[in-house]
Amino acid sequence: MSKTRDTFLSIRKKRIIIIVFAFVLYNLVSYIIDPFSAYWKIYFQRDSLNIFLDLFLNFSFCCLISESSIYLGMQLNHYIPWTKSPYRRLLIETGLNFILVMLAIGFFDFLYRFLEMCEACQNVTSSMSIEMQRGYIQWIVVSVIISFMIIGINTCVYLIDNWKNSEMRAAALDQMAVEAELYSLKLQIDPHFVFNNLSVLSEMILKDQQLGYEYAENFSRIYRYMLVNTKKDIISLEEELRFLKSYIFLIKQRIGDGVTFEVDIEKECLGAYLPPLTLQLLVENALKHNKTSRRNPLQICIYNTDKNELIVENNLLPIENPMSSSGLGLQNIQRRYKLLWQKGLEIDKSTDIFKVIIPLIKS
Repeated sequence: MSKTRDTFLSIRKKRIIIIVFAFVLYNLVSYIIDPFSAYWKIYFQRDSLNIFLDLFLNFSFCCLISESSIYLGMQLNHYIPWTKSPYRRLLIETGLNFILVMLAIGFFDFLYRFLEMCEACQNVTSSMSIEMQRGYIQWIVVSVIISFMIIGINTCVYLIDNWKNSEMRAAALDQMAVEAELYSLKLQIDPHFVFNNLSVLSEMILKDQQLGYEYAENFSRIYRYMLVNTKKDIISLEEELRFLKSYIFLIKQRIGDGVTFEVDIEKECLGAYLPPLTLQLLVENALKHNKTSRRNPLQICIYNTDKNELIVENNLLPIENPMSSSGLGLQNIQRRYKLLWQKGLEIDKSTDIFKVIIPLIKS
């Protein structure tokens, strides 16, 4: 799992602001709810040490419920994000925060009783059990309000950060799509690519009109696919394989027995997705960097595994002066996968085999 970027509330200074805010709000709401409480009547009649100790414990209590609420929210962001299960997340986070607040109240109530920090208050409340019960309930209500306000702040920050990250990913994907589109346009007007295919087509028409017709049909399918699909983020494996079939037809007519293809994909995988032009770019990469001859043909195999992965594999027949690369290839596919699925390609290269492992994106 990738490391999650720090959010607004994970920054120390911002968290201190939240704690101070909770402390001020705690005392303000407590006073507004019951300004005539015995606690407030004798508040400034105590000595300075008791007042300081009271404030310190109040601040510590606010610090505890603030930090526990923030920490809980950040942990739940990993396992139950708001964007996937909002109702379940609300129920779980609300329940857990209420439990944490009650535990904090129990702990600090024990501290207050143990320290006996306000004898005057005790004398007043010893004969006023109703007043004491009301103050205890008020303590719970105010604490829960503060905890829920922190949940709201944390949730808003998470959703804003998630929206920003989504916008950044979308912008990066748009850039990748533009690069792929530029590549396809370059291929469409590349004199070398066009000249080779038109030369082969003209020879075929003279020798075998039916084969020439089939070549022209596959040539047009490639252009149609590039024009329609290069702007998309993902496309079904079935559509990509149909395009690859046309591309392989052209290659076989040009190179002949110098290259062999073996495509073995299970039907269950055809509904999975991958970025468009992925297979074509990998096949082209193999052709650019390897020799093709009848005696020792380049063997390109495309098959799936039981781990929702697609493998494009070829034997290594390196040439001394490989063709210049467009710069799109593996790097572009790698970047698009990381943006789409936070997982890149795996490349396995040995002395005689070059293998690229592609994750399939399930619908």
